[in-house]
Amino acid sequence: MILEFSHQDDQSIVNHLSDGTRNSMRSSLRKRVLVTGGAGFLGSHLCERLLQDGCDVLCVDNFYTGAKENLLQILDNPHFELMRHDITFPLYVEVDEIYNLACPASPIHYQFDPVQTTKTSVHGSINMLGLAKRVKAKIFQASTSEVYGDPEVHPQPEGYWGRVNPIGFRSCYDEGKRCAETLFFDYRRQHSLRIKVARIFNTYGPRMHPNDGRVVSNFIVQALKNEPITLYGDGSQTRSFCYVDDLIEAFVRFMATRDELPGPVNLGNPGEFTIKQLAEKVIDLTASRSEVVYQSLPSDDPAQRRPDIGVAKAELGWEPTVQLEEGLRRTIAYFDSFLSGPAISG
Repeated sequence: MILEFSHQDDQSIVNHLSDGTRNSMRSSLRKRVLVTGGAGFLGSHLCERLLQDGCDVLCVDNFYTGAKENLLQILDNPHFELMRHDITFPLYVEVDEIYNLACPASPIHYQFDPVQTTKTSVHGSINMLGLAKRVKAKIFQASTSEVYGDPEVHPQPEGYWGRVNPIGFRSCYDEGKRCAETLFFDYRRQHSLRIKVARIFNTYGPRMHPNDGRVVSNFIVQALKNEPITLYGDGSQTRSFCYVDDLIEAFVRFMATRDELPGPVNLGNPGEFTIKQLAEKVIDLTASRSEVVYQSLPSDDPAQRRPDIGVAKAELGWEPTVQLEEGLRRTIAYFDSFLSGPAISG
């Protein structure tokens, strides 16, 4: 005999359970969320936010660039679990949502082992998409503005296909992320998978790796040490800088949108600054004695980078709220504390 219960019947049953059993059931009804690359800069902030939102969070990281220290404030949370795992190998867990953030994102790290970088984007995506297909989970891909390469269109809208060198030093990251996007959309078309693809523009904030070669962390660390600040080229190339709290808010909003909005969606701050302006701002905010020195421009370094966030505004009701100066102050405070304490590896 098959019994059918309504939602009201379910609630009636729960109401008659003991407090301990009822609390256990409520806990099991929490959304189970997997965050790959969860011990990294963005991942650790996302894990915190998801816990605040009442989720059970499984953080997966191989600690190539991530660090346990980024998670110290949540390690004791009973709804948080940390697993050492490389997503280029299959993973078998039961989850409701997946945020796929795993991949070294700075040139100094992704160029160190370019083959592994490509494998993380491609094999890692295949494994996470396969997991999402098996457990019927919604899956978010942290793509990048690097899919636009050195753009001929400015600012860059999602409909622009990009101008990327497929055989350069940056290609392992750029093309790996482009292939990952292809996989996500093919899984959606072929298997009706619920996907969200976000193209992330330059993001900064506390917990950035101090030696990742990114411009904000580079400038701040050099300024705090009163060392020469290195500008590549003449410093006229432009970037847009989004504070990490703003980006994480966009992640959560995007994941909650209707299934008919797979992306890609640009996420970043449309405010545009030259690299030289950024260096001058950091020197001013740190009261540094650093001098600016110039070196030759790296291969395939884009001259302009700024997102068109019209889709994010319309569909997510989102735009950045933290201004560059305020975000830099918070980030400088973090690095000032970091540099005066024990070194973090990873």
